[in-house]
Amino acid sequence: MQSAASPHFEFTRELGEQSMKLVTELAQKYNRLVDVHCDETDDPNSRFLEVLAYEALNSGLGSRVTASHTTAMGSYDNAYCSRLFKLLKKSEINFISCPTESIHLQGRFDSYPKRRGLTRVKELNEAGMNVCFGQDSINDPWYSLGNGKLLRTLDFGLHICHMMGRKDFETSLDLITQNSAKTLSLGDKYAIEVGKPAHFILLDGEDDYTVLRNQSDVLMSVHQGKVLMKKRGAEVTEKHFLW
Repeated sequence: MQSAASPHFEFTRELGEQSMKLVTELAQKYNRLVDVHCDETDDPNSRFLEVLAYEALNSGLGSRVTASHTTAMGSYDNAYCSRLFKLLKKSEINFISCPTESIHLQGRFDSYPKRRGLTRVKELNEAGMNVCFGQDSINDPWYSLGNGKLLRTLDFGLHICHMMGRKDFETSLDLITQNSAKTLSLGDKYAIEVGKPAHFILLDGEDDYTVLRNQSDVLMSVHQGKVLMKKRGAEVTEKHFLW
């Protein structure tokens, strides 16, 4: 269970700030995680992220707090972000970016140049903060092409965020696996090790780059040690050359 909020939808800045304080108070009282759909707008003046980060730091909730979307950060100027990142790093909060939704929903009020409308995923990641990709819409009014395929989401995210270097590829799956587990505070429950809960999927590929480039199939899904699904990889039965 989580405490959730959307401060940028409040009528005034003051009400948005109050909602950030309330959601952290409720999380402390009921021992819950916090997930805030924070600054999901192109408005560079929407700055509730700084309030959330401060409340996370001040309350001691830290990594139990997640800021989702934060797309306004894509419109913040670098001078402000330089100061903001110091607070974000110190607060230890997590970030979730939903690239397929954001590239569709944001920037729609722009003519040209048209903003991409995503948060600063590359910069957050390089600064050592915990950031992951997700998809929060499955065939709903906000995004009608959601299908829960996180490799597709990862592919979109890396393209949109200019994360197409070899080093980005080498650890790309972390953005939808390890980083996501940290965001959910799974702790010792997450890992492929003896003694851990046997929850995992097996992908067709030898490394992150191969899996990502081929958009590899899931060959096996296991939950609590029980095989839920097995699938054979694509098999070519005939091949003809045109030369």
